[in-house]
Amino acid sequence: MYEGIIHKYRKYLPVTEKTPVISLNEGNTPLIRAGYLSSLMGRGFEVYLKFEGSNPTGSFKDRGMTMAISKAREEGSAAVMCASTGNTSASAAAYAACAGIKCIVLIPSGAIALGKLSQALIHGAVVLAVDGNFDAALELVREITARYPITLVNSLNPYRIEGQKSAAFEICDSLGASPDFQVMPVGNAGNITAYWKGYKEYRQAGIIKTLPRMLGFQAAGSAPIVLGRPVKNPKTIATAIRIGNPASWKQAEAAREESGGLIDMVSDREILDAYKLLAAKEGVFAEPASAASVAGLLKLKKSRYFSRQAGSNVGGIPSKTGKKPARIVCILTGHGLKDPDRAIKSVREPKIVKPDLKVILKEIGY
Repeated sequence: MYEGIIHKYRKYLPVTEKTPVISLNEGNTPLIRAGYLSSLMGRGFEVYLKFEGSNPTGSFKDRGMTMAISKAREEGSAAVMCASTGNTSASAAAYAACAGIKCIVLIPSGAIALGKLSQALIHGAVVLAVDGNFDAALELVREITARYPITLVNSLNPYRIEGQKSAAFEICDSLGASPDFQVMPVGNAGNITAYWKGYKEYRQAGIIKTLPRMLGFQAAGSAPIVLGRPVKNPKTIATAIRIGNPASWKQAEAAREESGGLIDMVSDREILDAYKLLAAKEGVFAEPASAASVAGLLKLKKSRYFSRQAGSNVGGIPSKTGKKPARIVCILTGHGLKDPDRAIKSVREPKIVKPDLKVILKEIGY
């Protein structure tokens, strides 16, 4: 029986026999072939969606949290703390509850989706809304955890990165090789750091021969890495990546440079269009921040980026010569039910009709 990422990838993780494994059987998420997006990209390309919304709390954060909470328990910690735009708080609260330890969360006031807030609260976390943005909340968490015996479980915690790299292992296990390109949202930048670490470790172990180009996308109103400076008041409808000063900024730039990839930005309109396209054409309901990856994919297609890059060297190793389709993996970081309000605002509400057979048949075109 599948028992979570620590059991499956133990030899690649910093755990010992003394580590109490706190798991909700996270990971093992589907890699879905995207038929519509593949046809849109044209001959020679295959697009896949790594749907992290299938994790226990509905986001990729569970991969890192199983490691962070397990190590916190091993070290005897009685409390953990994080700043969060939503997904981290939900995951930290769930795993802390499973471990029987206290969870404290600082969120930016009025800037967290209701679905995520409800998760943190129902799991019993102490949730405080800070009159400021995520970056201000994280600075407070860093100061508090440095002074008191409370374990920080944001992605600054190295065990979070260790757990999150497991998604790269799963992609390679599913494809039988590394993808040619990976497209993903970038917020606090821990995830792009983790995936790149995972791919490099799998290549070092001889399991894959090539490395993907890492293509990250920030929201235009929250794009500090693209702009080259912190954004004081980040703005975007994609709340999960509304971060103005990423904790893993330098590591994300390293992943970009080492892989020969890029970090760019997409507008809220592009994100919303991709969000609706995923649901309507692929049958996958992901949260808005997740759709930044597909918005980035479509932006790069429009600029003919993939046509120029396919078949070139990746990570210093020659990639496929074109005999097989170039494989592109888009990371969908969280489930659409994380932000139900955004979904309702993006579509037409149900029309109210009389309970009459003829009326209903007329409305549905029969």
